[in-house]
Amino acid sequence: MSTTLPAPTPASLHTRTWHLHIDLFERGTTTRAEAVLVTDVGTELRHVGEAHCRPGDRDVPEIGDELATCRALSGLAHDLLEATLADISANAPEPARVRSGSEPGLYLG
Repeated sequence: MSTTLPAPTPASLHTRTWHLHIDLFERGTTTRAEAVLVTDVGTELRHVGEAHCRPGDRDVPEIGDELATCRALSGLAHDLLEATLADISANAPEPARVRSGSEPGLYLG
């Protein structure tokens, strides 16, 4: 049996804004991206990703930017999930784990 939640009304809708900032740094053949996530209560997570251009590769800076950013965001997503699991575990009677199998999500127990 599924439960359908009622559509939010303006009086019940609470909006939060989180900010994501990405800085890119290039030195020689290395591009470094630093992704910083700041929540509405000031919690900050950051992760760094790097990309390296091999000798003989064409010089296409956008590729290094994309790859370094992708690595930074992927790491940031993992860090956010780990922080979420720690928060759930600290506030729940049973440890939180990521579901295995085809059904995504979290469960307790």
